[in-house]
Amino acid sequence: MSSPGRGICSACQRRLPPLPPLCYRCGLPAAPGTEACGRCLLNPPPWHRLVCVSDYLPPLSRLLHKFKFSGCTALQVMFARLILLSWLQQRRVCGLRKPDILVCSPLYKQRRWQRGFNQSALLAQPLAYWLSCEYAPEALIRTRKTALQHRLSIQQRKRNLRHAFATEFDFSERHVALVDDVVTSGSTAGEISLLLTRAGAASVQVWCLCRTL
Repeated sequence: MSSPGRGICSACQRRLPPLPPLCYRCGLPAAPGTEACGRCLLNPPPWHRLVCVSDYLPPLSRLLHKFKFSGCTALQVMFARLILLSWLQQRRVCGLRKPDILVCSPLYKQRRWQRGFNQSALLAQPLAYWLSCEYAPEALIRTRKTALQHRLSIQQRKRNLRHAFATEFDFSERHVALVDDVVTSGSTAGEISLLLTRAGAASVQVWCLCRTL
């Protein structure tokens, strides 16, 4: 059972699909006890840590679809709490650094107007409050309209997002957490992480509700 204001009950939370051992860097399946998988040793992603709650599977995938496309924004707090619990778990296990500032994956202005909100911003807002972090919801800008990522191949996704983001914010020597709802191929998170690094960020963590495994 889920209640938007209170979250998922403890019994239902225990029934969430269990995650396999994951690489702390890319968030994909890895051998137990290893911090970085072979993929990341050869070709690490532009971010430094990835925190996720679940694979993109029911029940979270269904609830997330309602959140984004049916305007069920009351799910905001429940989702943000799940991300917080996952981050706290990683912090206990591997000493994950608390970020200085939280940012969210931006939507192009037309898509944001059509949806009425940016779902990533709704997730980031309570997380910044609970952790007493600075929150910069407008620090990242989507500079052009892009094709929907889920309709593209991995290579097309990378080309689709090239130079699609900009910032004038000074991230010099600051540890940043990028909040998004879903990480699939990592193209969006990767492009934004490169931008944050060029803007001076000391490190970038990616926090998401679902990581497609």
